[in-house]
Amino acid sequence: MKTINKISFNDIESIPQLIKDFLNHKIEGFEENTFSLDNFRKQIHLKQQSFTAQQREILSHAVQQQLSGLTLSSQQKENLHDLNAPNTFTITTGHQLNLFSGPVFFIYKILQTIKTCTYLKENFPDFNFVPVYWMASEDHDFAEINHFKTQNGYYEINEKSGGPVGRIPITDTFFISEFEKEFKDYVFGTELILMLKEAYKAGNTLTSAIKILVNRLFSEFGLLILDGDSKELKTEIKEVFKDELLHSSLQKISKQKVEFLTAKYGKVQVNPREINLFYLSDTRDRIDFDGQQYIVVDKGIQFSQEQIINELENAPEKFSPNALMRPVYQEKILPNIAYIGGNAEIMYWLELKDYFSHINIPFPILIPRNSMLFLQEKTIKKIEKLDLKIEDFFQNFTTLTNNKILDNNAILKLLEEKENVLISNFSELKTVAETTEKSFGNMVKAEEIRQLKSFKRMKKRLLHAEKIKQNELLERLENLFLDVHPSKTWQERIYNFSVFFADQGYSWLETCLEEMVVQESKLIIVAI
Repeated sequence: MKTINKISFNDIESIPQLIKDFLNHKIEGFEENTFSLDNFRKQIHLKQQSFTAQQREILSHAVQQQLSGLTLSSQQKENLHDLNAPNTFTITTGHQLNLFSGPVFFIYKILQTIKTCTYLKENFPDFNFVPVYWMASEDHDFAEINHFKTQNGYYEINEKSGGPVGRIPITDTFFISEFEKEFKDYVFGTELILMLKEAYKAGNTLTSAIKILVNRLFSEFGLLILDGDSKELKTEIKEVFKDELLHSSLQKISKQKVEFLTAKYGKVQVNPREINLFYLSDTRDRIDFDGQQYIVVDKGIQFSQEQIINELENAPEKFSPNALMRPVYQEKILPNIAYIGGNAEIMYWLELKDYFSHINIPFPILIPRNSMLFLQEKTIKKIEKLDLKIEDFFQNFTTLTNNKILDNNAILKLLEEKENVLISNFSELKTVAETTEKSFGNMVKAEEIRQLKSFKRMKKRLLHAEKIKQNELLERLENLFLDVHPSKTWQERIYNFSVFFADQGYSWLETCLEEMVVQESKLIIVAI
């Protein structure tokens, strides 16, 4: 395997403008929340001042309890021990509990988190940096996480859902035997099958399954795994939840930032609600306030103000943060200085800057995660043979095909020459027409528009004709596009890690880690 290219997010058309502006310090107020050693130095100082020894003790105890059933590496044990030290900080990424990790970018996020810790330790040797994977175990959208795809298969489980997905026990293991059929003959197929069987054994919950899988893949890197579905940890954020219930603070305080982002970028990723909390019973349901009563939507459960505050005080584990409140919960209970996430995640974090100030929690450095693309050598050669580059396939594909189809086309060249002559002639005519009556000048302008439209129609028809004539070239381009973008989207959002692990095993993880860039957000293209 070798890296072909590392393309900056600034040079990729489909990367949201908001992300590009954030990375380029073009959004006022976020300059100190981007990746730089100076910013990390400031962030360490801020977190040191705000995170107490008692918080460390509670966190360390909770993580130890949650990982007690796993075999931990010496590096994990060291990191667990270091959590109690005032010079230890975390770098965190989070993700849903997708079946067998879901799309492969799940792996990339965690590896970037690990490598960022190594980078920071090299630059700040007096401090410890611990990589943390935050499990989104309380999400309730089971349909989003109950499947994964390979090049040749689609695997899915069916379970009773509606509550936090992490609590769902596994009963449907049919997908494992199907997976075994696809991967049994690969070099590391047996390893993958054993991973799957160990993690998704009947009776395991989806939380324990992901914990087992992630630990098997990343224990040697020292990764710690954290589940926020915890009474002990939620006790730490009761005051923030109480403020949310009584004053709707998140929506009110973030209003200005949301309006700014909406005005400049069209919309925000997640709109804050009046109350950004769910209530956990056998299901996970929104909490609304009708002016008098707190209502658990669709459950027929109601609380007075006194009752809901008592419920929060006595059973904080029943209150679950939504997508916008979850970052707040995370930063409250962790000595965290940076969060690594996908573009959509980073975009909703940006809404929260003012709210973090309001509740006196340092807002972390935000790092849009790297993307990776693994391509067969033969695919790369086919692209080069057409005098194209892989990055061309990350621009507008219609424009790419049209340009290629009409590349060095003699008729198009002639049409453009004649069109330019026409524009020049009408420019001269319009200058003369201005010396006579106005209606004649208007007629000249209208005639120019009419004739230029004819040229536009001719070029459109020429393209159509050339596509028919060069059908083979068009088909080759479309097939190459699908090699780069399976299912017409980024490879990392479709394929499961097993597609790559099957041939390379743990050395594939090492390659990803080695090629990963931490200082910048890039698309990394690797030949296999």
